Amino acid sequence: MDNDRPKGLWGRLKGGFTSGKNHKDTEETMAGLTQERVLDVLKQVKSPDGKSNIVDQDLVADLFVSDGRVVFSIRVPAERASELEGLRQAAEKVVSVLPDAETVLVALTAEKQPGSPSAPPPAARKAPPKGTPMPAKQEVPGVKHIIAVASGKGGVGKSTTSANLALALSAMGLKVGLLDADIYGPSIPKLMGASGQPEVLENRIMKPLEAHGIKLMSIGFLVEEETAMIWRGPMVVSALNQMLREVDWGELDALIVDLPPGTGDVQLTMAQKVPLTGALVVSTPQDLALLDARRGIAMFEKVAIPVLGIVENMSHFVCPDCGGTHEIFGHGGAKAEAEKMKVPFLGEVPLIMEIREQSDTGTPITVSNPDSPVSKAYGIIAAGLWQGVLQPTRDAARSAPKIVVG
Repeated sequence: MDNDRPKGLWGRLKGGFTSGKNHKDTEETMAGLTQERVLDVLKQVKSPDGKSNIVDQDLVADLFVSDGRVVFSIRVPAERASELEGLRQAAEKVVSVLPDAETVLVALTAEKQPGSPSAPPPAARKAPPKGTPMPAKQEVPGVKHIIAVASGKGGVGKSTTSANLALALSAMGLKVGLLDADIYGPSIPKLMGASGQPEVLENRIMKPLEAHGIKLMSIGFLVEEETAMIWRGPMVVSALNQMLREVDWGELDALIVDLPPGTGDVQLTMAQKVPLTGALVVSTPQDLALLDARRGIAMFEKVAIPVLGIVENMSHFVCPDCGGTHEIFGHGGAKAEAEKMKVPFLGEVPLIMEIREQSDTGTPITVSNPDSPVSKAYGIIAAGLWQGVLQPTRDAARSAPKIVVG
């Protein structure tokens, strides 16, 4: 076996994924690497009951084989998912030894068996007894603080905010990394003007790309731009975990994690398993976006992740012709919501043409025009965010100075 070959997520993932382990027309192969060959070696892996193997018990699903890439999931009982991690590792190992297997990604899929009782909704689940220690979160070597940037819904400029805040923190003299955790719609490569594939180091560890002084990792560096990411939840969580922990980040003061929009399993898993220093919530001023932002704040509070602040993006539109301001989405809603939820309000960012234009070129406004009022607004927000990281407080919300672009 060639130990220098990239395994796990870190192969050249250039194709999409299909579902159905018997879907023959997806069986594109390299010499000696076929679905039948993969299933044959997987018969070496015993089933959870120890009486048979995972193939004969029909536990292998979503098998995809193409150009040295092997991706599949293993169906296991939901209540045993944690204890069966060794089974997943065994399956990955036996497939990895195949001569032409350059990429192997395996995930456990917990599915409810027919006739089994439904799990209670989150609100109905009993909390652990007081004093019960929470599961330990695995640290990321070299990274001092991990900050999640979240939004209750898509389309509010969360990724643009993540990129510019990372750059603003870097301008403060900090060593900063940026992880694009939006598996289905990665946009950080475009925003940061970065392309190419990460270099594979020893033991499957990846060297992050770098742009504008920021270390970057994104699924967008590992798949073709047009590829549709059709992944189940467990596979997404597995990919995120590898992008976080199988990367040589070096020594970082802060790692900004651009989360997918919403408050689903991915966000909850990240909050529960990643040692987040805190979270920043991005919203636009209108009531609908604020409602979703409220849900995001509530989610972080339930898992004991400090909310470091709220940012009001697209606070108002600045006309490029007359310079007038127009409150297209309303104004001040995020600040009012921050005061209501008793979390810091870090500032507002207007909607101007230059932000979009520079984002499209891969040179964010904080790099292309660092002296602009908008860049200064990002700088103030970054300073407030970092203050919350170094001096966490549960006091009443604090307000950042208002930046007026005219």
